[in-house]
Amino acid sequence: MSGNIVARRYAKALFAVGLKQGAAELETYGKQLGELAKALADSPEAMRFFHNPVFSVEEKKTVLGQITGQLGLTKALGNFVNLLTDKNRLVSLPEIADDFGAMLDEKNGVVSGKLVTAVSLSDARKVELKERLEKQTGKQLELDFATDAEILGGVVLQIGDSVLDASLRAQLNILKETIKRGE
Repeated sequence: MSGNIVARRYAKALFAVGLKQGAAELETYGKQLGELAKALADSPEAMRFFHNPVFSVEEKKTVLGQITGQLGLTKALGNFVNLLTDKNRLVSLPEIADDFGAMLDEKNGVVSGKLVTAVSLSDARKVELKERLEKQTGKQLELDFATDAEILGGVVLQIGDSVLDASLRAQLNILKETIKRGE
C-alpha cells in the first residue's frame, strides 16, 4: 500500500461500499479503477490538466466524463471519481487504485512476490516454482520473475514484506564477515 494516507482513506471508503454491494461489484470496482488509473498514467497531459488550478472543477468533470464514458465505468465509480474531482483529489487516483488493489488482493488471499535468479528460468520451471511456493505459503501468489547476474547463484525471494536471500552473494558476504570476526 502507498504511503499516502488520503489515498488510503478514499480506497477504504470505496472498498467498504463495494463490500456492501457484493463480491462481483467489488471486483468490478477494482478492475475499472485500475483501468482508469492506467489511462490517466498513460496520458501525462491529462494528469497535467487535472493538476492545473486554472481549470474549473466543472471543466475537469467534463473531460473526466469523456474518459469514464470511453472506459464504460459503472455509475457508482463515476460518482466516486466526480467526488475526487470535487475534493481536488483526482491526482491521487493512481495511489487510490494501488491501495484498493492491495485490499482486494488481501481479501482474496493473493500475495504479490518477486523471485530473482542469476539466470533466466524456463516457463515450465517458473510454473513449478510458483506452485511449490503457493503450496508452502498456503496463499495464491502473483509472482514476478527477474534475473540479476550479480547474485551469482541461488535465489532472492520477496513475498509481501518478507525477503529470503538464498543467493550465493549473500552466503559469500556471511562467510566474509565471519572471517573478519575471526570465528
